[in-house]
Amino acid sequence: MSKPKPSVQKVVLAYSGGLDTSVIVPWLKENYGCEVVAFCANVGQSDEDLTRLEQKALSSGASQFVLRDLREEFAAEYLFPMLKAGAVYEHKYLLGTSVARPLIAKHLVDVAHQTGADAVAHGATGKGNDQVRFELTVMALDPRLKIIAPWREWDIRSREDAIAYAARHNVPVTATVKSIYSRDSNLWHLSHEGGLLEDPWNEPEEPMYQISTSPENAPDEPEYVEITFESGEPVAVNGERLSPAKLVERLNAIGGAHGIGRVDLVENRLVGMKSRGVYETPGGTILYYAHRELESLVLDRETAHFKEMVAVKYAELTYYGLWFTPLREALDAFVNATQGPVTGTVRLKLYKGNIISAGRKSPFSLYREDFATFGQEDVYDQSQAEGFIRLFGLSLKVRALNGLPVAGMDMPKPDYSKFKRD
Repeated sequence: MSKPKPSVQKVVLAYSGGLDTSVIVPWLKENYGCEVVAFCANVGQSDEDLTRLEQKALSSGASQFVLRDLREEFAAEYLFPMLKAGAVYEHKYLLGTSVARPLIAKHLVDVAHQTGADAVAHGATGKGNDQVRFELTVMALDPRLKIIAPWREWDIRSREDAIAYAARHNVPVTATVKSIYSRDSNLWHLSHEGGLLEDPWNEPEEPMYQISTSPENAPDEPEYVEITFESGEPVAVNGERLSPAKLVERLNAIGGAHGIGRVDLVENRLVGMKSRGVYETPGGTILYYAHRELESLVLDRETAHFKEMVAVKYAELTYYGLWFTPLREALDAFVNATQGPVTGTVRLKLYKGNIISAGRKSPFSLYREDFATFGQEDVYDQSQAEGFIRLFGLSLKVRALNGLPVAGMDMPKPDYSKFKRD
């Protein structure tokens, strides 16, 4: 028995202008009898003429089109907090798609408030992570809003079905042949899924990549780049101060030219299945590398090691769509408390897909040559190391004196004959 549809007067649709969201506009009107507001978020997506989307949305049946430029907010309030946390999902993924969804959903809710809508809708499929990210954000910011996910309701099952539906409803779409890849693009990255990538044995084809040169074809001469940080946030490239979004754009261009930031990953989706994706994140890869280099200079050992654990959790929260949660805010508080001394400049050498450290400096550096040298007994008395080592290894000594194996395996079996029975 199908679930009855809720009564909806006006819905705000997260609109990209692609085939799916273009078809969703008339589908919502036909199936819910509601007014549709198309909302498009500019988060730095490439190869899209955003100025043409308004006419396309209105021609598809939308009553209103709202476009917001969120690039600076995206960089300053989402990318840079994630960078400071050092969040990387499953060792490789710099969370380009994941971190954009809560921002888009936040403004989806805000547009609903401004237009008096009682529902929101998105074009995420029922198999992926994005449906969770969109809907958890809506639930966190306004649980009164109804949420419509057409892919979980309609009988459209293929691109051909969507094109046929568009033709029946006079929706202006130009798509006729499915692209071999499914892509997501924003200021931070470009992702590729589907096509030959569905077999993890297949090597990605070079023509697939769009924002990075292959390492083989990258310049034969390395390029040096200097990145300046203030309290953990990047503020300048090669001495030129830039806004957050402009800084990421600059590093995307520099890194992309040298084949930096390509990642091929088989990842664990939140919904329980594995998927294979290839990501291009040139600027983000450079920033993560530079930030780690500077932290290595200014953070004490215990803080640095604990922060590594925080980074794993932060990445999970971002990937799972749990951005607007008390835990993420609490982790931000910890991360920000560590970032005061993360101020200084890192020099990197970029060469054929590689990032090579070429220098780092900070006024808050904990590195002191006179502390590290072997010749300064007034700073570090080497004879004191003996007592430290004896105490540090005391538990190992006790185990050995008791005749126990080092790793704790193959423990001697107790002699139960020595115990009396009741």
